[in-house]
Amino acid sequence: MVKTPVKKLTFEEFLEQYPDSSGIYELVNGEIIKVEPTRAHKNVARFLMLSFNDEIRRLELNYIADKDIIIRTFTDTGEEQGRNPDVSVVNASQWNSNVLAYGALIEPIQLAVEVTSTNWDDDYIDKLQEYQRLGISEYWIVDYLAIASRAYLGNPKLPTVFVYQLIDGLYQVQKFTNNDRILSTTFPELAVTVEQVVAASKIQKL
Repeated sequence: MVKTPVKKLTFEEFLEQYPDSSGIYELVNGEIIKVEPTRAHKNVARFLMLSFNDEIRRLELNYIADKDIIIRTFTDTGEEQGRNPDVSVVNASQWNSNVLAYGALIEPIQLAVEVTSTNWDDDYIDKLQEYQRLGISEYWIVDYLAIASRAYLGNPKLPTVFVYQLIDGLYQVQKFTNNDRILSTTFPELAVTVEQVVAASKIQKL
């Protein structure tokens, strides 16, 4: 029996076929994949989105922070992907230039946050490369469970926030743990520590 290969979807086809049912979906390797975060994962993402929005309002910054923005990225072979960061920060002028369009962007956004889960290598490898390639100015990997390997987290493994800044087309990274204040060029006055991010998950230690 000859198996007919499934046609890979383009980004445009992904948007056209995006499921109407509730949930978050991404386009990965030409297929629509459902993303199913835990409540703790959502708690962390919500905490950061609200923290960003507080700074945007307080300082009257020209940004919009949201959790439901799909962005088009590319693999190293030029294949289109559709990513939905856990938190996205977009220039308000960019967002409002076409308010009748749906929530998908093909231009680089200002900041993308990915909260790690069991498929953590996607955040540390695939998405990092795609976001760098697209030109996203700032990228956070929030490993609140210290789930990645020791190659990234060190030994002992601690909950860590990695902040990547795009400099001359390449990401430069800073690593934050424990009571470190997370430093951001997008939000230079942000007063949030890694401990606060971890506590936002509401995971209670036994």
